[in-house]
Amino acid sequence: MNRYTLLGLVVGLIVGLWLGYMAGQKSATMSRLAQPALPPVGMPPGGAPANPARLQALQQIPTLQQVVAKDPKNTQAWVSLGNSFFDSEQPQKAVEAYGRALELNPNDPNVLTDQGVMYRALGQFDRAIENFKKANQIDPKHVQSLFNQAVVYLNDLHDPAKAKAAWEKVIEVAPSSPQAMQAKQGLHDIEAHPAEAPPAGK
Repeated sequence: MNRYTLLGLVVGLIVGLWLGYMAGQKSATMSRLAQPALPPVGMPPGGAPANPARLQALQQIPTLQQVVAKDPKNTQAWVSLGNSFFDSEQPQKAVEAYGRALELNPNDPNVLTDQGVMYRALGQFDRAIENFKKANQIDPKHVQSLFNQAVVYLNDLHDPAKAKAAWEKVIEVAPSSPQAMQAKQGLHDIEAHPAEAPPAGK
């Protein structure tokens, strides 16, 4: 689950911070995974050391907020701010930042998928599915949005039939992808334990 990019406010200082930020991030072309079990929000349990990626994301937020305050039509800066809120486990703020990015570019399947994962973190499962479906309508080969549909259908909406259909489509559109390998395992688990899966439509 990670990525980022963009510009600055106080030209010397902010641009320097921004370039350092860009150097440490993944490409913004990959959307994030809706994990079967969501990570805990807030401090690690038992006083364990904080996740370095989370700390880095928290450090980047003030800079990115300055960028979008100066340039509110900077789509990529809104995406990066959403990513920082995503990685620092602040789903409501991530949803809002991704929403601003989508106002400027409504047809970005990666941003739709990332926002969908954050809707799931907020317990808004139907809205998560809406985002994943829209992403897949825009790009029928967008594997992550398909895979995420299956995760939400199975784990949150308790609809193994729809999860199975989504995973089968993952295998169809990207048979050699890592997601297809996980989809095959998911299908195997559904078929091996049908009695444990709640009935479709619940």
